[in-house]
Amino acid sequence: MNLAPTKLTDEERNLQTEVRAFLDERLPPGTYPLGLGMAGDVDPDFSRDLAAQGWVGMALPTEYGGGGRTAVERQIVVEELLTRGAPIGFHWTADRQSGLNILHNGTEEQRRELLPGIARGEYSFAIGMSEPDAGSDLASLRSKAVREGNTWHVNGTKIWTSGAATATHILGLFRTSDDRHGGMTQFIIPAGTPGMRISPIPFIDGTQHFCEVVFDDLQLSDAARLGEVGAGWGQNTSELALERGGVDRWMSLMPILERWATTETVRDSAAAQIDLGRILARLWAYRGMSLSIARLVDAGRFPVVEAALVKEMATQFEQESLALVRRHYGRAPSLNSADPWEALLAQAILVAPSWTLRGGTTEILRSVISKGLVQR
Repeated sequence: MNLAPTKLTDEERNLQTEVRAFLDERLPPGTYPLGLGMAGDVDPDFSRDLAAQGWVGMALPTEYGGGGRTAVERQIVVEELLTRGAPIGFHWTADRQSGLNILHNGTEEQRRELLPGIARGEYSFAIGMSEPDAGSDLASLRSKAVREGNTWHVNGTKIWTSGAATATHILGLFRTSDDRHGGMTQFIIPAGTPGMRISPIPFIDGTQHFCEVVFDDLQLSDAARLGEVGAGWGQNTSELALERGGVDRWMSLMPILERWATTETVRDSAAAQIDLGRILARLWAYRGMSLSIARLVDAGRFPVVEAALVKEMATQFEQESLALVRRHYGRAPSLNSADPWEALLAQAILVAPSWTLRGGTTEILRSVISKGLVQR
């Protein structure tokens, strides 16, 4: 375990200032639906505007239309977006992980075809991993891709597939042999491919971000395969390092915390100020850990265990922080309130139990951490 302390350089701080100025102009308060972190609204126009600044696909090489920037620079942009509850839902998954997965494991044809579209904010990816009987235990997945000549026949069901209804592509993990870990392969499936049915799942807060995706003898050419046959487990594990270690896993509550810190409740209450101080101290610690993970990624490392550790601790912190804010609020907030902040607080209370589930449950993460530490 190596999470060395690190700080932003002067150049990185200049980028932070530049992003804040852009968002001040592009997203003035009250002009967009506030979102809880990466569950922000789907707004393709905003994604394209952000991409025009060079802030989508930042970590992709310039020869494929990307920015050639570092993971740390991307984190700087991400922090500013999440703090404002920005409408990032369209480009989020492609920017965070699908583009890099294609870069590292795709064919040259796949890179040339897909990466420029991701960097322009035009392609949106959903990740087909979880299944009704597998959940976070991906080794138990049952959806199959069976090869017949140059064609793969795909059958099965994925569930809790975030953003599938609005995505232009689904990157799915399917079983291609009975080998528990060595028998899975990833495929890139364009939206609208015959044999795929997408059904949004109404969530408790009224949103329909999660989806069920059913594959009924969907046929793909071998050109849709990402990486070698049977390499899906390793590719997926590396992808999860990007998904779990980032600040997006624990900054869902930032728009609420920022507003709460300026309310009379905090100004007039010593108890609330003490709780705010505790929250800020832990926020700063987790932010430093995520920054250290980004430095490791920039150094060519795959900090899978470190990412799982941050995700396990920080998502529980999110829930604990929400409980403090809710207690000090003093009454039940309304989901239908005309005050966007109160409505967002009500939404957060409803969905907070999911924060320790998405991207891997706490139990699965503890298993990853313990096994990883034993092996070191």
